[in-house]
Amino acid sequence: MTDISTLCYIERDNQYLMLHRISKKNDVNAGKWIGVGGHFKENESPEECLLREVKEETGLTLTSYQFRGILTFISGTGITEYIMLYTADGFEGDLTDCDEGHLEWIEKEKLFNLSLWEGDKIFLKLLQERREFFSLKLVYDGNDNLIETILDGKAE
Repeated sequence: MTDISTLCYIERDNQYLMLHRISKKNDVNAGKWIGVGGHFKENESPEECLLREVKEETGLTLTSYQFRGILTFISGTGITEYIMLYTADGFEGDLTDCDEGHLEWIEKEKLFNLSLWEGDKIFLKLLQERREFFSLKLVYDGNDNLIETILDGKAE
């Protein structure tokens, strides 16, 4: 199965808005902390999907965002997901509750203390260190173990 989605890390005062995935049944991200976003609906552009998903999950309307990279997530269980990765530094509105988990502003230097996917640690570091667009392929073994990383076409 192949899927396509967006993922956004909203920034404020050296923090990211993180979603602790604790509410959704049969969630591949159960127990993990991730950014906000979700799957494309039919005929949506990446930007339309991003804006809709952020609004649905947070109540916020993005006013400034940047397309930062493409993630290729290979689960090892037959799922391949292409993820359009964004950061955002402008928004309007008030934060609302999310039915997929708990939203919390987390200091960037504390991110790596959270329960994160191993691959997320790699691209979160890239988001902080690089401004240029990147492509990152993350291959897992089906048991949540990262077994291969390919950055911009080169094995790491």
